[in-house]
This record gives sequence, structure tokens and C-alpha cells, in this order.
Amino acid sequence: MRRVLGFVGGLLAGMLAATHGSAEPAFQPHDLLIKDFHFRSGETLPELKLHYWTLGQPKKDAAGHVSNAVLILHGTGGSGRQFAAPQFADVLFAPGGLLDPARYFLIMPDDIGHGASSKPSDGLHMRFPKYDYADMVEGEHAVVVSLGIQQLRLVMGTSMGCMHSFLYAEAYPDGVRAAMPLACQARALGGRNRLWREMALASIKADPAWLGGEYQTQPQLGLRGAEDLLILAGQSAWPMQIAMPRGEQVNSWYAGQIAARLKTAEANDLIYQIEASRTYDPSPDLEKIKAPLTWVNSCDDFINPPELGLAQTDVKRTKRGRFVLIPCRPDTHGHGTHTWAAFWKTDLADLLKRSGG
Repeated sequence: MRRVLGFVGGLLAGMLAATHGSAEPAFQPHDLLIKDFHFRSGETLPELKLHYWTLGQPKKDAAGHVSNAVLILHGTGGSGRQFAAPQFADVLFAPGGLLDPARYFLIMPDDIGHGASSKPSDGLHMRFPKYDYADMVEGEHAVVVSLGIQQLRLVMGTSMGCMHSFLYAEAYPDGVRAAMPLACQARALGGRNRLWREMALASIKADPAWLGGEYQTQPQLGLRGAEDLLILAGQSAWPMQIAMPRGEQVNSWYAGQIAARLKTAEANDLIYQIEASRTYDPSPDLEKIKAPLTWVNSCDDFINPPELGLAQTDVKRTKRGRFVLIPCRPDTHGHGTHTWAAFWKTDLADLLKRSGG
């Protein structure tokens, strides 16, 4: 049995300015330390650090149970802090918003291998345990349990977090009152979705500078190839054509994008983040999900193309599930529409209503 070593909290120094001039929410940072964490690979980490962020305060019902906890899960390469972005926070976390911190206790972990949680670049490099999505979900649940929460009011997530939402609702069916997966499929990754990930991995590992993970400087050529694929997979053709109809506009935009990504990219961490999806497959256990579920994908998502019809079929296997496909529009954001809450906030409002108000 795992033993929780400690719960260390802290306050941010102050409110940060968002890009459009309004103030970001004052996210509270915390660390949870777990001794002898056993991974599905059979490997063990003597001490696993799970960093997470919170907004709001837990509130208890008449039985003394926390009743307002919401778990929000980030995508590949992200962190819980990303949900301070105005297109998400200004819509949902604002006073009177659907997830107003005055009403809800919001929990946003940095998953294993991400953000300020334990990861390969801390020192173990490619000797870090080969974690997968099931390990990451167990870590998320450990954070929830450490806070004394027996049942979440809502679990929701974007991209990788979308996939984790399915796994969480299956693994802890009585621990979730509602689930909202945003931008994913509920099947093992195959076809083009698996292919572009393998191409990204191959690009990094083919760079002679990678040195099996023991590089002295980041393998820039390999990372450039991987980041190119990540940029392309996240975009939508329609708004890009409107915004950048000329080649020089594309060139300028790409130069800025790739420079910013390469400035912070970490090769071993990225390899692990992508490879963590290798065992993902919630499809055998979809019937285990008890909570009302609203599953949202978008028409212009390269990673989860709607023409496959997978989500429309799989949602029928959930007891109380609904599937929403956001139509293609000139102002949607491809795969990244998952973070633009304006496109699906009415669906979230409906989910909260039909799962208990």
C-alpha cells in the first residue's frame, strides 16, 4: 500500500496579468509526495511528487462530505496551470461562471511527467519508470483522496485529459457525479492518430545528438521534427486559411511558433509524454461509467476526425452519455477547441443540471 508522505501547500505571490489585460485567477500551488509508487510496468519510484493547483475552497454537505470538488485534467505536454488561459478561465472561473471558484473547489494536477511533478528530466532521463495513462490517473486519484474527497462533482479534461476522464470514470465509478471529456476517442490509438505520434518519437530518437537520452544539449533537429507534427496536428485549416492566406504570413507565424516551442522543449520528457498513450484503451469498460457524461469533439479536429464515427457509436455504450460534435466554423480552433469554453459552455451547463444541479 502506498503511503502519502506529505501535503505541502503555498500561495502564489499575487495575481498575474493575462494577455488581454484582465487578471488571471490566483491559482494555489501544492505538492503531494507519495513513497514507493508502483507503476504498471513493474517499476517503482521511491518518491513520486505530484504537483497540483487549486482554486476555491472545499464545501461539505450535511453528511460531512466534500460536495463541490471539480477535477480538471490537462493535455499532453501541458500542466494544470494552463487552465488560467483567458479562453478557459474568463468563461468558466469568472464570478457567476459555471465553475465559479466561489462555488466550486477546482483541482488541476500536473500529471506524472509534466509540469512540476516528477519527470524524466529531473535526473533519471530514460531510466525514469515507463508510466502510462493508468498510472497518471492513479496519481490524479491520489491527489483527490489526499484532500479528503470521496466523490467529485465533476471530472473533465482536454485531449489527454479527455482520455483520462474516461479512465477515471471507469476506475472510480462511484467517485464521480459527472464527466465531461473534451477532444478524444474512447478506443486504443490506431491509424493516423498513432502514426503521427510514432513519427514524432522517431524524429527525436533518430537525431544523433539524442544519445539514447543522455544528451548534453537538446537534440534540436529531432525536436524540430516532433514539434512540427504537434503544431500541425493541433491546427484547423479554415481559420488558418483566413488568417494567413499568403505564404509570407505562414512563414512568419511558423517561425515564431517553432522558436517558442524549441526554447522550452525537453526531449526525454516529450518522448515519455507521447509514449504514455501506448496502453490506452477504455473501450472494454465503457459500461462501467455510472455518471452522466457529455463528450465533446469538434468537426475540424485532425487528431480525432469525426468522419470515423467512433464517438457517435461508443457513447451509446455509456449508461447516461451524450455526444456533441461542434460544427466546423471559421472561428473554431481544431483540436484546441477543447480549451475555448465559449464553444461548449452550454453543454457543460446542461451536464451540471442533469447530474444534480
